[in-house]
Amino acid sequence: MCSWGNCGPSSLAGYCSSSVSLVGLPWPAPGAAHLDAILSHGIRSFTMAHVGSWQVPFLAQYPDFLAAGVILLASAFVYCGVHICSWLNRTFSAISLVVILFIVTLGFVLARPENWSTEEGSFAPFGFSGIMAGAATCFFAFLGFGAIAASSEEGQNPKRAVPMAIAISVGLMAGTNILASTVLTLMVPRHGLDPDWTLADAFYQRGYSWAGFIVAAGAVCCKRPLWIFTRVHPRTQVPIVGILVFGFLMPLLAVLLDLEALIRFLSIGTLVTRPVVNTSIIVLRFQKSSPSSPLGSVSPGPVAEGYEHSSGHRRLEDTEQPSAAEPGQLRPALRPFLGFISGCRPGAAVAWALRVLVVSAIILDCVLAFGKSALHLPPWGHTLLLLLSSVVFLLSLLVLGAHQQQRRQDTFQVPMVPLIPAASILLNVFLMLHLSSLTWLRFSIWLLIAPCRAQRHKDNRILNEERLDTATSPLVLIGRLRERSQKLPAEPRGTKITEY
Repeated sequence: MCSWGNCGPSSLAGYCSSSVSLVGLPWPAPGAAHLDAILSHGIRSFTMAHVGSWQVPFLAQYPDFLAAGVILLASAFVYCGVHICSWLNRTFSAISLVVILFIVTLGFVLARPENWSTEEGSFAPFGFSGIMAGAATCFFAFLGFGAIAASSEEGQNPKRAVPMAIAISVGLMAGTNILASTVLTLMVPRHGLDPDWTLADAFYQRGYSWAGFIVAAGAVCCKRPLWIFTRVHPRTQVPIVGILVFGFLMPLLAVLLDLEALIRFLSIGTLVTRPVVNTSIIVLRFQKSSPSSPLGSVSPGPVAEGYEHSSGHRRLEDTEQPSAAEPGQLRPALRPFLGFISGCRPGAAVAWALRVLVVSAIILDCVLAFGKSALHLPPWGHTLLLLLSSVVFLLSLLVLGAHQQQRRQDTFQVPMVPLIPAASILLNVFLMLHLSSLTWLRFSIWLLIAPCRAQRHKDNRILNEERLDTATSPLVLIGRLRERSQKLPAEPRGTKITEY
């Protein structure tokens, strides 16, 4: 039977990550929209007049052949070889950084503080709920930081390098987004911006058309990497088959699908993986490592203690030290106060507390996001549900914190577990609830077709592992050695074999 229960949370996270990579392929579409707007929407008008338009909710208003052409041109450059691809990556990254600095610098020069006044719509016209909805929609901008954690084993000091790299990267990304939105709304009031090319339109309205061309060029150069795991060509060192396949899919997505729908789908696919990852962090931190694994804390065993014998020789005597609590067990200092939990097997109380924490976080976020009007609750019912979900969330968090965790000194570990993962689960679910219902519907349909593919991939992986175990079993290896020894030529007579 195909279901997510058979595939597991890792399959869900992997499927969402691959979906995010596929949906995020048509990266030049915003740049193409900027170029079309600079040309007074001539390409859009010509296409709608001669090709037609579509009135389907999840499809684009018209086929964007300009975005498809830009994607094909970029794919042609990548096809030429890894050196050209690397050069393009560095060049586009440098152009993007220069354009961002240009936008922020010139934007603050042209800023008008009165644009944040009450007459123009104030600083936050949509309130806290609008800020959360915007953050959920733009969450796709924070993609790619998993590569830092994935490459932690290559660092000389990952315990120091990984958190520093993540903090610097997230800080730069958040800072540039905040500065860009700040100068954008200070240059022109928000209600006067064209949503198709907001940054370039702001400079055009202030009379700096030449700056609009620079912004449009930077929008074309703003790209995101694509990871293709396939065989590379020996001469060009690029995955030619993968480039041809994705070179066909990328223009197709750019032509057919609406850019706003792609962005929302990209954001919800990214947000869904975050609670799964944070839940996995809590599970692994309280899980006992295998004996062959260097993970986890090692309980102190017998210690040799010496004493002087009457003959003057030193003898050793084994003395037992009290064993420390294993990961998943209740801390020794809290056992007198939480005796009803100490009787559970290691990890059982942690598993139940984690389930309660996730459920209470979802209920608490629903109460906070929708309010008493959307839930059709009386005021006392809304307040009671809010208090109960908050108390249950905090109690489950305290139960998790009362148990022993794994400790590693040789690599980076998330600090303040389970507080930080629990807060991340609460925040990510809260952001997901601020996305539109149409986005949830599309994502649900996308998930319905996923379990069968994930189950088939899991079955193939298990079959390959069984074949590998059979091929590397001791009996098979001994049989192969005997076959090879029988095929070896016999030693000629008179040959003396000496054993050392």
